[in-house]
Amino acid sequence: MSVTVSHHKNLVGGEWVDSLDGGTMEVLNPATGETIAEVPSSTAKDVDRAVAAAKEALPEWLETTPGERAELLLKLADLIDEHAEELAKLESTNVGKPLSYARDEMPVCSDNIRFFAGAARVLEGRAAGEYMRGYTSFLRREPLGIVAGIVPWNYPLMMAVWKLAPALAAGNVQVLKPSPPRSCRPAS
Repeated sequence: MSVTVSHHKNLVGGEWVDSLDGGTMEVLNPATGETIAEVPSSTAKDVDRAVAAAKEALPEWLETTPGERAELLLKLADLIDEHAEELAKLESTNVGKPLSYARDEMPVCSDNIRFFAGAARVLEGRAAGEYMRGYTSFLRREPLGIVAGIVPWNYPLMMAVWKLAPALAAGNVQVLKPSPPRSCRPAS
């Protein structure tokens, strides 16, 4: 079976860009060993560029109201719902997990974003409760500035959401770095 290899760039400051040194790596489907994508192989210079873009975006984001942040997060949750099947297929192929498992993650992702969209409006800064069985969620709304998040390979979308949604809801901007999948190699 032949797989179409997609080519991707980094999203920095609202623009899709290659790594500064032009390096790339192949992403392999761990279930089949086939190359499914080519992505930038970023370096410390790329991190510096992303942090500079985050610093530039921070003043405007700090000026947004909790309602504006909530509205944008709700739109993101709606987009995940709208594209749930496509995202589940990507997640399954990227991680090598059964499609049914990846499908089960999509409602959790959008629900998590909706939780933090609501929490953005909790002006006293604290909310706690049992929103998922076996877990207690706490929120402390206090912008820190630029937040770094590293996403592990096994639940890339869900873990990205778990890092991104609370940071944005609290008034922070974020530099999000995906972990290289277990199955990567330098592009030839």
